Amino acid sequence: MTTAASSASGSHYTVLARRFRPQAFDDVVGQQHVSKALRNAIRAGRVAHAYMFTGARGVGKTSTARILAKALNCPQAVDGVPCNQCDICHGISAGNDVDVMEIDGASNRGIDDIRQLRATVGVRSMRTQFKVYIIDEVHMLTKEAFNALLKTLEEPPPSVKFIFCTTEPNKVPDTILSRCQRFDFSSIAEASIADRLREIATQEGYTVAEEALELVARRARGSMRDSQSLFDQLLAFSEGTVAAEDVHRMLGTASDERLLELFSAVVNHQPAEVISLLDTCFGSGVQPGELLDQCIAYVRDLMVVLSGGTGVALASVADSRRELLKKQGLLLSMPSVMAAFQILASARSQMFRSTFARTIIEMAMVQLSLLENLSAISDLLSGRLPALPEPGTTAPAAALPAPTGTTSAPAEKKKQPN
Repeated sequence: MTTAASSASGSHYTVLARRFRPQAFDDVVGQQHVSKALRNAIRAGRVAHAYMFTGARGVGKTSTARILAKALNCPQAVDGVPCNQCDICHGISAGNDVDVMEIDGASNRGIDDIRQLRATVGVRSMRTQFKVYIIDEVHMLTKEAFNALLKTLEEPPPSVKFIFCTTEPNKVPDTILSRCQRFDFSSIAEASIADRLREIATQEGYTVAEEALELVARRARGSMRDSQSLFDQLLAFSEGTVAAEDVHRMLGTASDERLLELFSAVVNHQPAEVISLLDTCFGSGVQPGELLDQCIAYVRDLMVVLSGGTGVALASVADSRRELLKKQGLLLSMPSVMAAFQILASARSQMFRSTFARTIIEMAMVQLSLLENLSAISDLLSGRLPALPEPGTTAPAAALPAPTGTTSAPAEKKKQPN
């Protein structure tokens, strides 16, 4: 059955994140340091009895644990590379092999669950060389469960291996960490995510614009699984061809051009233009929360370019816009950029507790367009008064115009006749 037919039926469709899951160490994107160390350990016969895989969600921890289990047990494995053709490899990849047990630490977190695990540790494996226990989200185990696991983890049978996966290693007791070899999984670079998505699009028979790939990779924030889940949704949203506009419509985000226009109005202190551009954004389907997140990322990018971070990736717009961001940042200055972040971050926290999200972002963005005035007020409140002109020199022109309907006081009162 073709992919299109499977998708149409809906009953047998498997999501991209599962169909394109890594099956060998070389397939794990962005974790070469982990793959190299594990393969070398297998070649040298120095595989530890317990491993701790840590890192953000969707970066390959559980996939690597399964690959390690296959590399240890596949009868046709060569230099740590499983064949992925035998029954053992298929069973481990599907997560239903009798000798490789995957345990969810969130739902099996009590001492009774660990006691049951200890009771089965001594039972020999049925058809593999090693019995492997993969405990996902291990930090969710209770204190009593960790204590019950200590002795077994310290001196397990020689044919038993433990692999713990967690996103929060700080919650794992030191007594557990000290008994494991720890590997920290890195966030995956946007370029690597885009390359992988391009390969998937080719295999799925879709034409995807490069800008669309960059947007999805940027939105994934270093998680391969998040990018594939989002890409799956995007392919279902499109009809064979995917453009950047499709990504923005699906996510409710603003385009790079619209962000640049919005902050150009902010930099030039044009609150009326800011309100008009925001109204246009919301009228085209942009969501206030998504736009505020983009604005926060944009301010972060202004800080990056002003700090000289030429090798640091931008989070809000394409890297080709870096020079324009630098010009805007120089007009704002670093103190104003820092103040802008505080304003937007405060607005984001208010949005969680409010039902008028649009008003909050409008107020915040108009406040950004008045940053020059806010800086002057801040200087006055902190006691940093402007320098007075030297005697005999002309005072500089006022930075702000006098309010309409008022007259400025004369510099010197004229002498009245007697």
